[in-house]
Amino acid sequence: MICTFFALNSLAQNGYRINFKISGLKDTTTYLGYYYGEQTYVKDTAQVDSKGEFQFSGNTVLPHGVYFLVLNKTRVFEMVISYDQQFSIESSTEDYVRNMKVDGDVDNRLFFENMLFNLARNQEAAPYVGVIKDSTATEDMKKEARASLQKINEKVLAYQNDLIANNPKTMTARLLNATRPITVPDPPLKADGSIDSTFQYRYYKEHFFDNFNLADDALIRLPKPLYAEKLNEYLEKLFIPHPDTIIKAIDKLASQVKNNPETYKYLVWNAVTAYQNPTIMGLDEVYVYLYDTYFASGEMDFWVSNSIKTSMKDYADKLRLSLVGQTAKNLIMQDQNLVLQSMYDIKKKYTIIFFFDPDCGHCKVETPKLVDFYNKNKDRFSIEVYAVSADTSMMKMRDYVKEMKMPWITVNGPRSAVGNYQKLYDAFSTPTLYIIDEKKKIIAKKPPIERLEDFFVNHEKMRKRLSGS
Repeated sequence: MICTFFALNSLAQNGYRINFKISGLKDTTTYLGYYYGEQTYVKDTAQVDSKGEFQFSGNTVLPHGVYFLVLNKTRVFEMVISYDQQFSIESSTEDYVRNMKVDGDVDNRLFFENMLFNLARNQEAAPYVGVIKDSTATEDMKKEARASLQKINEKVLAYQNDLIANNPKTMTARLLNATRPITVPDPPLKADGSIDSTFQYRYYKEHFFDNFNLADDALIRLPKPLYAEKLNEYLEKLFIPHPDTIIKAIDKLASQVKNNPETYKYLVWNAVTAYQNPTIMGLDEVYVYLYDTYFASGEMDFWVSNSIKTSMKDYADKLRLSLVGQTAKNLIMQDQNLVLQSMYDIKKKYTIIFFFDPDCGHCKVETPKLVDFYNKNKDRFSIEVYAVSADTSMMKMRDYVKEMKMPWITVNGPRSAVGNYQKLYDAFSTPTLYIIDEKKKIIAKKPPIERLEDFFVNHEKMRKRLSGS
C-alpha cells in the first residue's frame, strides 16, 4: 500500500492527469491536441466509456500552451495547460463551453469564464453592428451605435485588464496580454517647440514586445501563430531592410531568449526560414550569417539533425559566393563562334549577367523584356549584357539568340574555362539576373527585369550623392 501511494503521488506531482466527463458522449476515442506555430499535433489518446468519462495522463508535465479536444477529426473545444495539470472538466455535447465546469484548475476556470464573457458581449454588440451595417440607418443612428460599441469594447478591455492584473502567471493572462496592442503616447515637443516626428516610431519599436514575452515558449503554442507573426512584423516593418541592421536585431532578440532552449530554437529557426528566400534583394546574406553563427558553430546542435545542417550548409555555400557587395567571380565561356569571352573584359559601367535556358518557358517571356530594356538604355547607363545559356547545345543557343534578337554577348555555360558557373553563382533556376559595376562588385541580385530602369536611376542618384557631385 505504501509503495502504491508513493507511485501515485509521484505521478500527481510530476506528470499530468486530466479527467473528463462529457454528457452525451460515450464509447468512442478522443485525442488531446496542441498547437505549435502554424502546426497542430496530437499529444495523447483516451477511450471514452459508456458514462462519457475518460482521462489523459502521463508521467511528465505538459508544456504550457493552448490545447484542444478532438472528436471524429474535429476540434470540439480548447483549454489551457499551465501549472495545475491535475484537474477535472465536466461538460455536455449540447454546448461544451456554456456547460463547462472545471475543478482543480483556476487557469481553465478563468479561460472559460473569459470565453463566456466575450460571448455575452458579442450578443450585446450584435444589434449595434446591425445598425452600422444597415444602409437605411441615419448617420445619427450609426454614430450612437458606434458609441455603444465603444462602451462594450471598454467593458471587455477592463475585464481582461483586471484578469491579467490579478492572475498574471496564468496561461489565460499570458495569452490575453500577448494580444494587447501597445499604447503609443502623443509625441512631445522638441526644444524649439516643434513636434518630435520620430518619437512614436521610436517608442513603438522600443516597446514592441512589452506585452509579449519572447522567452515564454507557451506563446508558441497558441491557436494563431502569433509568435512568428510578431517576429516577422518587428523585423520587416520596424527596420531598414539592410543585412547588417537585420542581423543585429536578430542577434539581440536571440540573446534575450537564449536561456529557454525552446524559444531560442524557435526564434532562430523562424529567422532562418524568413530569410532563406527573402523578397527583398540582398537579404539572403542574413541566411548565410545565421547558418554560420548558429548552426555551423554548433550552437543549435542541441536540437538540429546532421541532415538538416548539411542541407543548410549546401544552400549557404551556394549563396555566399554571390552575395550583394561581393566581387563577382569571372566567367569565361565560348560564344556561338566558339570564341572564349571573358566577362571581366567588359569595360562598360555596368554588366548584367543573364542566366537563361533556351527551353525555359519563363525565359521566353522575360528575354524580350531584357532585349527591349537593353536597346533603350545601353548607352544611357553604359550597360553590357553577358548572357549565359544553361543548355549544353550550341545549336539551341544560336537559335535562341536569333529568335530573341539578342544583341549582346551570349555564351554557353557548360563550355566554361572556369568550371561550373552554378558553383560561382546562385543561378540554379532560370531566368536569373545579376548586376555588377565597373569594379566587378555585385550591386543587384535577381532583380525583376521590369524594375531595371528604376534600379539604375536610383543607383546613379546614390552614386552622385556619395561622390558629392
